[in-house]
Amino acid sequence: MGNFRLRAGLSDLAEVTDIQQPAAAVIKDWFVYLVRAANGALYCGISDDPQRRFIKHQSGKGARFFCSSPAVALVYTELCPSKGDALRRERAIKRLSKAAKEALVEDALAIVTTDETPSA
Repeated sequence: MGNFRLRAGLSDLAEVTDIQQPAAAVIKDWFVYLVRAANGALYCGISDDPQRRFIKHQSGKGARFFCSSPAVALVYTELCPSKGDALRRERAIKRLSKAAKEALVEDALAIVTTDETPSA
């Protein structure tokens, strides 16, 4: 019966007491990511560690999507507040046209390039 024990009391009923404090909830960051395949296609997925997941895709142990054309670059990541939000965002991105997905990648690249440009 889990982490409970019975303790006899003065009454006819036994009290059930928890002998173990519940573990604190671990809060993970979740990401939506886009990976470019060798044929130029974009794959959208979610992960709590996009870089590790990309390596898995490259090794052939990720999604079947990459069987016909291997993963070549992790081109976009977006931090989401929760796994549920990441799943909803993934669904929304998957519904976008190829041009709209490419625009996401280009916008992200522009932000990274701007952040890395030394100021005068």
